[in-house]
Amino acid sequence: MRAPRWIGLPVAAVVLVAGVIGVQLANGGGTYEPLRPADPCAERTVTSRANGIDGLTERLVLLGINNAACTLGVTREALTLELAQTSTRTDAEIDALRAGLIEAVRQMKKDGSLPPASDLVDEALASANLNGLLERAIRLIPDSVIDSALKTDDVLERAIEDLDLRDLLANLDDQGDLERQVEAAVTEAVKDSLLDRLRNLI
Repeated sequence: MRAPRWIGLPVAAVVLVAGVIGVQLANGGGTYEPLRPADPCAERTVTSRANGIDGLTERLVLLGINNAACTLGVTREALTLELAQTSTRTDAEIDALRAGLIEAVRQMKKDGSLPPASDLVDEALASANLNGLLERAIRLIPDSVIDSALKTDDVLERAIEDLDLRDLLANLDDQGDLERQVEAAVTEAVKDSLLDRLRNLI
């Protein structure tokens, strides 16, 4: 008497699973090591999905948080989690984050990824609430004059120095908020800093 066809199915399944396991073991799958978080002190290339000031500040914040984590001797993930979970920020965390952002500006200047200040003017003016006469006067300033008078790294560093990081970090809801809120604050600070300096050129 022949065995029913369904009896062969479990046997076939066992053979297939054993074959897959054999292939895994042959290719080094016998040991499991969880992925280690990236070393925040290692040099890394950071790209942005955005353009203009938003893209500039996105890269700045990613590098800045990495630099802060390196200074504090923790992983980037551990730092963002710590900042999101605790309501009290230590002086060391605030100082490391500010210094990390400043260092990020210097890294971007060194690798040539900072745009000239004149490239940021239109975007800053578009979101500013200036009277028409002042805006037209600023738009008449030649790019060469803007770029010789204003250095993007100086504008960024002044914006970072003016940030109230303690107040900013007090309103985090989750890990993802850290980058979003710091980016938004830096973006506004950069625009304000740029416009203040442009007014002085008139």
